[in-house]
Amino acid sequence: MLDPKLLRDNPDKIRNMLEARAVKFPLDDLISLDKQRRDLIVKTDEFRKKRNEVSLEIARKKKAKEDASSLIEHMQTVSENLQRLESDQIKIEEDFTKLSLTLPNMIHESVPTGKDDTANKEVKKWGNIPVFDFPIKDHIDLTQSLDLVDLERAAKVSGARFYYLKNQLVRLNQALLQFALDFLTEKNYTPIQTPFLINRGAMEGAIIAQDFEEVIYKIENEDLYLIGTSEHAVASMHSDEIIDGKKLPLRYAGVSTCFRKEAGAHGRDQKGIFRVHQFEKVEQFVFTRPEDSWQEHEKMLAIAEEFYQKIEIPYRIMLLSSGDLGKVSAKTYDLEAWMSGQKNYREIVSCSNCLDFQARRLKIRFRDRTDEQPQYLHSLNSTLVATTRTMVAIIENFQTKDGHITVPKVLQKYVGSSLI
Repeated sequence: MLDPKLLRDNPDKIRNMLEARAVKFPLDDLISLDKQRRDLIVKTDEFRKKRNEVSLEIARKKKAKEDASSLIEHMQTVSENLQRLESDQIKIEEDFTKLSLTLPNMIHESVPTGKDDTANKEVKKWGNIPVFDFPIKDHIDLTQSLDLVDLERAAKVSGARFYYLKNQLVRLNQALLQFALDFLTEKNYTPIQTPFLINRGAMEGAIIAQDFEEVIYKIENEDLYLIGTSEHAVASMHSDEIIDGKKLPLRYAGVSTCFRKEAGAHGRDQKGIFRVHQFEKVEQFVFTRPEDSWQEHEKMLAIAEEFYQKIEIPYRIMLLSSGDLGKVSAKTYDLEAWMSGQKNYREIVSCSNCLDFQARRLKIRFRDRTDEQPQYLHSLNSTLVATTRTMVAIIENFQTKDGHITVPKVLQKYVGSSLI
């Protein structure tokens, strides 16, 4: 949610943001609702004041044993008008809030302008793309030949895009989670395992819910949704709180299973474990002071880079364009890992600064002293590891001539072997 002052004082800045994002939004309607809302606040306050004045005058007349019948009649008219205004105000407030919750975040000036991912900017590459002296396979063929994944039985039990992990791939999945938690703990992150289900209020605080209706799973007849990432649960855990500023930044290592419908994907992504409905993930999430958020953003990206450098996976960093940027984020970097079997870079990390957008929706503020006026903090999130996609990169990049997979050195102590 944006600061309402921006809507009143600089609507053209919002128009420019919407144009850069190529997003259609009824901004004039929102401006009109805001004006109606503020006008009604003034009018209801005036009528409350008038009601109080008439009430005092009635009491005075009754005490003086004077006729107050005309004032009582007037009081009834004032009260009826006030009740009508209050009802109108509630309706306008609801309409304003509902529409404002769909307005995207502002965009940082460094974000390239463009309608889609073709305008994304490559800012860095790391690592050497593996060179093989034998015909290579993608992860789908390798996992089948090594009996690491069972997709057919998963489809029988759960449907498409589910899977059974088997044998050493189960250990590799757990190794990535444990290494990620150990890695972030050393960076002074607090490990936290979140609920897998949250209510709509919490969901809407973290995301623009209507954009995710086809992606998130809802529990029938209950106000509960399966999380698409621990970010949503971590973001909302401090809702309606005023945090002690001396404790900032708060850094969380959120670990969870994630659930996504992944509608619309096609081709080879429909097979294997790259794009699935369920996977494990460790997420960086940071609450910080506004003046520190851009420094924190770069720090989170550096942490994600260090993680993949330790696993020895080649990658590139892409700065997303305005048209490819998520609506909640002001700026996002994607870390794309090289997948040898696909001969392409694929996104495995998304690192975003949301400024005070989520904090305003969730009413999360901070102050250093109790006599200070609280202010909204900033929230940032970044994938550290989504295990299925990272395993795809490991499987395809570390395959051997005899059809096996070398376990990256940093993970061998967790897996218990150097070869799968």
